[in-house]
Amino acid sequence: MKIELSLIGIGTGHPDHITRQGVAALNRAQLVLVPLKGEDKADLADLRLQLCRELITHGDEVVAAFDVPVREGAEADYRGAVDRWHDAIAAIWLATIEQHLPEGGRVALLVWGDPSLYDSTLRIARRLATRTELTTTVVPGITALQALTAAHAIPLNDINAPVLITTGRRLRERGWPDSADTVAVMLDGQCAFQTLEPQDLHIWWGAFLGMPDQLCISGRLADVGPQILREREQARARHGWIMDTYLLKRANVNGSHHAH
Repeated sequence: MKIELSLIGIGTGHPDHITRQGVAALNRAQLVLVPLKGEDKADLADLRLQLCRELITHGDEVVAAFDVPVREGAEADYRGAVDRWHDAIAAIWLATIEQHLPEGGRVALLVWGDPSLYDSTLRIARRLATRTELTTTVVPGITALQALTAAHAIPLNDINAPVLITTGRRLRERGWPDSADTVAVMLDGQCAFQTLEPQDLHIWWGAFLGMPDQLCISGRLADVGPQILREREQARARHGWIMDTYLLKRANVNGSHHAH
């Protein structure tokens, strides 16, 4: 069975975050896979289904939902738990494809943010490639960092300066990265910025970026950290889920550091 898999970046789920190339790839697909992550995250599946309704211009495709398995507790063996989880998801992908396209064909998956940036879809696709003949194409969309810096109308980097991109887990476990002045933090469900000394840090935080419910807060971390925690928890309670990211800068980096 030969499968042509298109991974299409959809930004934060806003129809305008998908490029024309992404829309074309979606319309070429015979099967669109939509992950279901439980009732508390039903909005995520609903947004993908809404995108299909808005952007697919023919009625020949099949949109198939599948249940994403729950990842086991990962504190003791994080990498092992993630590997086993990815194996299980790849098996579900294959079973769903075989059910709807037994002879193979063109499959699309809509990916939040961008498949290249702290996203595991490509790793799962590599597992699928060991089980069937697979060609994978990536169509990038708007990344979370693009949406964040656009929402705050700031550049990601200072003049001639690097940016370090990391995860909340790593920031929580290892602290502020050595020699870094600007740090972008993703996949932070526990607000790892709480573990940092806040006095000399400035934060630009955003949730539901690019969407009607977008939230943006910026300022000195010592001043706005509690507000972010409060508004984040309220928003998560309202929606049942939250997707957020933030940028941290040390004070007086290159003399540039302005609140918005």
